[in-house]
Amino acid sequence: MPLGFVGLGRMGSNMVTRLLQGGHSVVAWDVNADAVRAVAGAGARGAASLAELAGALAPPRAVWVMVPAGEPTERTVRELAGLLAAGDTIVDGGNSYYKDDIRRAAELAARGLSYVDAGTSGGIWGLRLGYCLMVGGPAPAVARLEPVFRTLAPADGYLHVGQSGAGHYVKMIHNGIEYAMMQSYAEGFELMRESPYGLDLPRVAALWNHGSVVRSWLLELAADALAEDPHLESVKAYVEDSGEGRWTVEDAVEKAVPAPAITAALYARFRSRRDNSFADRLLAALRHKFGGHAVRRG
Repeated sequence: MPLGFVGLGRMGSNMVTRLLQGGHSVVAWDVNADAVRAVAGAGARGAASLAELAGALAPPRAVWVMVPAGEPTERTVRELAGLLAAGDTIVDGGNSYYKDDIRRAAELAARGLSYVDAGTSGGIWGLRLGYCLMVGGPAPAVARLEPVFRTLAPADGYLHVGQSGAGHYVKMIHNGIEYAMMQSYAEGFELMRESPYGLDLPRVAALWNHGSVVRSWLLELAADALAEDPHLESVKAYVEDSGEGRWTVEDAVEKAVPAPAITAALYARFRSRRDNSFADRLLAALRHKFGGHAVRRG
């Protein structure tokens, strides 16, 4: 089916490629003209502006937005709303906050536009393996776009999870769980690294993926990373967060639902960005003051 696509970063360009391979026709635009030319070379129709993209599609139109959450998405959806007409649909496949989806859906519905939020997981591997899609929005719009979802997703990898906001809400919790899983692997492997046994960590990681209850795709990726660099000497211990973990913790606080593992994993990421922190220096100073313990001087 025809689809407009906005945002041709690492995931967006791969998604366009997968859609083209699935027989869909795609009109694509990005602020980066080189990215537009690249997908045009693969079979998409490149557009020089959002207006040109909207004009190249026949009603009822559907445009997939794959840009960073926050103001870039707000700006893109706002501009598209002025270019589209009643009966058209905007899909946000980025990592938007689900409360923003609820607001946008109401604003667009007042103009006769449908808004679908599609939580998308798969990263750079999605082109080959497919993307897990958690979709929220009005059932008629979701049903019309089902051929697109089924092309992007692997078998059984797409689900309409509920009304507007539900897709990104499920994706938010998914990413919160991901934080805690990654942190658990990191802590366990550090313990094994400090053991007296000289353990071959790449082989242990590979072993656990054969029948172990902790096997997972994340563990497969850990095995790959350790095989490439067993001591991870090429990686700096600095871990960013993209927002979903924070939103998950905020949601837990709002609902008074205990989420200690996810919360600790988020705080561990904060901690990774601090070198010789003031808090740690104060801890050392306090031990020295009350117990006379030696401190290391900077």
